[in-house]
Amino acid sequence: QVQLVESGGGLVQAGGSLRLSCAASGGTFSSYAMGWFRQAPGKERTFVAFISWRGGRTDYADSVKGRFTISRDNAKNTVYLQMNTLKPEDTAVYYCAPVRRRYTTVPVTNRNEYDSWGQGTQVTVSS
Repeated sequence: QVQLVESGGGLVQAGGSLRLSCAASGGTFSSYAMGWFRQAPGKERTFVAFISWRGGRTDYADSVKGRFTISRDNAKNTVYLQMNTLKPEDTAVYYCAPVRRRYTTVPVTNRNEYDSWGQGTQVTVSS
C-alpha cells in the first residue's frame, strides 16, 4: 500500500509560483500513473493534472493548461506540480494519488479511479 506525502504549498500573491512535491513510499511507485487533484472548502475534489506511469503522457484540466506542469522522478519516488501564474481561484488543498490500475497511459480524470491519497498541502493565492 503506497503512502504519499504532499508538500510545497503556502501563501502566494496572484501571479506568483509554487512547486508542489508528492513523495511516495511503499508499493511500486514507478509502475503507477499519478494525478494531482484539488479541493476548496465546500467543493468537490476536482482533477488538476495527470502523468502516465513512465512520464511520457500528461494531461491537464482546462483551467490550468499553460500554467501548471506535472512531472515525475521515478528514481526519487516523487511527482511534482509546478504552478505558475497563480490565480485566487487556484486556492485549495492539493492532493496526489496513484491510479488504481498499474501501467496506465491514457489520461484518467475521475477521482474515483485513484486511491491512496496523501494528506494534502494548502495553496492560498491572494488578490
